[in-house]
Amino acid sequence: MLDLSRQGDVWILKFSAGENRFSTPFFDRVEEALAEVLRTPGPAALVTVGDGKFYSNGIDLDWLGSSGTDLPVFLSRMHGFLGRFLAFPLPTIAALNGHAFAGGGMLALAHDFRVMRSDRGYFCLPEVDIAIPFTVPMSELIKSKLAPQVAHRAMVTGRRYPASEALEAGIVDAVASEADVLPRAIALATELAQKERGTLGAIKENAYAANLALLRG
Repeated sequence: MLDLSRQGDVWILKFSAGENRFSTPFFDRVEEALAEVLRTPGPAALVTVGDGKFYSNGIDLDWLGSSGTDLPVFLSRMHGFLGRFLAFPLPTIAALNGHAFAGGGMLALAHDFRVMRSDRGYFCLPEVDIAIPFTVPMSELIKSKLAPQVAHRAMVTGRRYPASEALEAGIVDAVASEADVLPRAIALATELAQKERGTLGAIKENAYAANLALLRG
């Protein structure tokens, strides 16, 4: 489902479960990996990346429907998962190798920076088209990371942004070819890995205090 490796000071967390949809087991494994990263002292940064066509396609609705998991309980867990990335006390870069839809787009936004593949894949928040309203914590996360009109347009239209338009809108910070998405993200992470984690964590906690309070319930 995922692979955690290290290249110099950069930890690389690779999602490798097809569409990398969200489920409780997915959250568990990712959070175990994050804990391992934080147990290792010294300079560090984190890059997440998917495999193939998808970075993440959001909630696994089939799993949710068959698991017997209560929806409010699951959404609370998802909020906490997004908050974990938003406040993560290391630099975080999402390497968008493919589609980042719905919750996958929100996960990308919870990172500090985003590098998107230039030739294929979309960033999209399609909830308006699949009749699943954003929760307040989700809406506030999106609004905290995007310019007001961009956030509004993305949420109320479900627009699919290719890399060039996502870069122009400020949704992503850089674009690169398929072969260069991960190396570009690793290079950026390497530049930032020396940031003192206690200070960086405090800055994020303060900068997103209101949003984190909602995400943490």
